[in-house]
Amino acid sequence: MKIFETREIREIDQYTIHHEPVSSVDLMERAARGCTSWITENLPAEKHLVVFTGPGNNGGDGRAMARQLANQEGYAIRLFHLNTGTGISHDAEINHRRLADQTLVQINEMDNEGDFPLLSEGEVVIDALFGSGLSRPLTGLAASLVKHINTSGCKIISIDIPSGLMGEDNTGNDPQCIVKATVTLTFQFPKRAFFYSENEQYTGNWVVIPIGLHQGIIDEKKTDFFYITPEDVVTRLRKRKTFSHKGTYGHALLISGQYGMMGAAILAARSCLRSGVGLLTTHVPELGYQVMQPAVPESIFSIDRSGERISTCPPLDKYSAVGAGPGIGTEAETTSAIEALLKKSGKPLVLDADALNILALKPHLLSAVPENTILTPHPGEFDRLAGKSANGYMRNTLQIEFSKKYRIIILLKGAYTSITLPDGTCFFNSTGNPGMATAGCGDVLTGMILSLLAQGYAPDEAATTGAYVHGLAGDLSAAAHGEQALIASDVVDQIGNAFKIIGSHDHTS
Repeated sequence: MKIFETREIREIDQYTIHHEPVSSVDLMERAARGCTSWITENLPAEKHLVVFTGPGNNGGDGRAMARQLANQEGYAIRLFHLNTGTGISHDAEINHRRLADQTLVQINEMDNEGDFPLLSEGEVVIDALFGSGLSRPLTGLAASLVKHINTSGCKIISIDIPSGLMGEDNTGNDPQCIVKATVTLTFQFPKRAFFYSENEQYTGNWVVIPIGLHQGIIDEKKTDFFYITPEDVVTRLRKRKTFSHKGTYGHALLISGQYGMMGAAILAARSCLRSGVGLLTTHVPELGYQVMQPAVPESIFSIDRSGERISTCPPLDKYSAVGAGPGIGTEAETTSAIEALLKKSGKPLVLDADALNILALKPHLLSAVPENTILTPHPGEFDRLAGKSANGYMRNTLQIEFSKKYRIIILLKGAYTSITLPDGTCFFNSTGNPGMATAGCGDVLTGMILSLLAQGYAPDEAATTGAYVHGLAGDLSAAAHGEQALIASDVVDQIGNAFKIIGSHDHTS
């Protein structure tokens, strides 16, 4: 799914109006109908709804919804319009008249704080005050109303975007003057702001409501931002052929483990094998062999000359792809081994965990990282690599710049894991859950990406597909065990089911 900036979405709206063709007020009706349908499907009819509308088209959406909901049996609706002294938009005015003519909903004007309604916790607030076109923080009466809504204790449903939130960069915004929605019903596309951790308190759970914008202009319009959907992964996933053998699916090398950290190597090796690689060799310190052989009998083992840690990089000639970092530490001899890997690796490469910490400790090594190498940091590791960021938007901007500067792929782990490519393209992942914030899940992801690289997937495909399948396996694990009890081994155990689910969506055969 493409992700557009708010100004670009307005352009798509206008194109739809002129080329479908459809009147702007009818497009508003369509958008309101989508939100009304969601509400009637998800809220019991006996609920009392309080609709707040503003002067623009977002307010028009709210008026149309109030009229539509009033025609549904059981909903009790109160509507309050914020008078900003600027009048209301043309389409909002049409829906104002339609609502008044219907005579089922009383329209209350708010000219000062004394006009704000009392709200009880059992009511549901519909926030249709301001859309995504804001360019500065809310002030005055509007800001006071937002604070009034936020302190009400009510469930809040924001239409298109929480009022006060800007669609992309909220660095200079006033956090006290943004609606804190329980649910956001957004039109056609998610806003980029939804993918940044600092905005979760405002968006709550967000739902994309299709409103039939013109597919031609959506296909034609270019963007650097995308949201990974099941369809994307289905089209990339390769089927195994009848006359294939283990050599068909590549030979991966995993460099992992040190004294006290062999679990990381086990998790990464098991996930690599579960993700379809033909052969796996795991390079481990000598002490790790006795742990690894019974834990991962399907792996071949390369034994380092050091007893307790990685100290050398083995010859790479026979391997299809290399992964390094889980549980290796940052000791001097391990650092030398990673430096040797970077200098002699002509293979697709994924670096994680301590390999990233080594790069942070030795920044000059970044210039030696081969083009299209995949780095998989969590936010702390990324901050150590690229510098601290004040918020998620700025970190994402820095991530894009870092990928372009070093010609590498960065997979920044977290909610809506972001993957940036050397050309500046950014993907946000749609799978995964908070239960995966537990030790070892990153090692599982490293093994999966390594497996896909060894099988011949292009690095960008390996990163995006690996992130999606990893998150889906995590979602299956959470369904089986709950988020609280989820551990990394559960994710490994669900990798096969994740691939089965994706494969079941492929109707091309």
